[in-house]
Amino acid sequence: MDDDVDARHTPAEVDATFRTLRRVAVGYFVVFLLAVAAFPVLTLTLDWWSEARLAGGMSPGFLVAAFGLYVFFAALGVAVARLSSAVEHRMLGDARDDPADVGLDGTGEAP
Repeated sequence: MDDDVDARHTPAEVDATFRTLRRVAVGYFVVFLLAVAAFPVLTLTLDWWSEARLAGGMSPGFLVAAFGLYVFFAALGVAVARLSSAVEHRMLGDARDDPADVGLDGTGEAP
């Protein structure tokens, strides 16, 4: 069994996967920027965003800054990781999916 990556995937496959993953990363980066940019825009345009009081006397803007952004960033990170892994797996496959690595009986050993 040869573990050489070049023997498994052509440069064109790797390049196509790289370009696809780059598009995914740029797309999620735009979502990240929009979320970060929305915070000051809401602060400047909506008075209730910083003047209203919610739980414990905190404003909606403070609650989002203190808790909401962290939850959003964690969810965005998980989404990026899952989508990137799925794209890479679908485009390049996995070593376990390679027919050359699995014998005719499915055990990974030649019969």
